[in-house]
Amino acid sequence: MGEVSALKDVRIWFKKDDECRFISHLDLNRCMLRALHKSRIPIWHTEGFNVHPYATFPLPLSLGFRGEKECMDVRLTEDYSFEDIKNKLNDCLPTGVRVYDVTEPVLKAKEITYARFKIRMTCDEITPDELFNNVSELFEKEQILVEKKTKKKGVKEVDIKPHFEEVKLERNIGGLILYITLPAGSVTNINPLLIQKSLERYYGLDVYFDVTKTDMLDTAHNSFK
Repeated sequence: MGEVSALKDVRIWFKKDDECRFISHLDLNRCMLRALHKSRIPIWHTEGFNVHPYATFPLPLSLGFRGEKECMDVRLTEDYSFEDIKNKLNDCLPTGVRVYDVTEPVLKAKEITYARFKIRMTCDEITPDELFNNVSELFEKEQILVEKKTKKKGVKEVDIKPHFEEVKLERNIGGLILYITLPAGSVTNINPLLIQKSLERYYGLDVYFDVTKTDMLDTAHNSFK
């Protein structure tokens, strides 16, 4: 890894898993800020009455989701080794949050348009083969209507089927694995748990979803970097 010049924006990449997937984004923010403080990495602080380290998260992870490619943007006030940033932060973070890379930002957060997900599904009410058939049948429907909360109109019924991309369904021991790409930008955002709600609505099934966000993409489906 290279060195960075003064007042340089850097992007810190990390994984969120294990017990830490159950902490909220607000708590993750606090955890990261504490780690930045303890590590003594020269981070630029905001100005004004409430001074605090500058740190932003381009696409916060939903509570309970695992994240294989999460990131946080910070600004350095002096030259600092990327490798040292990674090592010092990992020394101050819980084991469920691991920094694996530090880079210079290429794309802006507003360019994130989609996210890729890996979803493990299990259901105690039916066999894995029956679950596979029901999920396959659901995806073949012309419409998949489900109630979705919106900022402007509250709860409304929406058709999530047109938003499905790169869908792949596999049988797994005891259940299924669904790979899917969904809108995840500031304009349109489809939470994969809406698929869980649709299985309950159409089939009366209580299906457990173990969701991992594996990547973030721009409008051309290029990986966010």
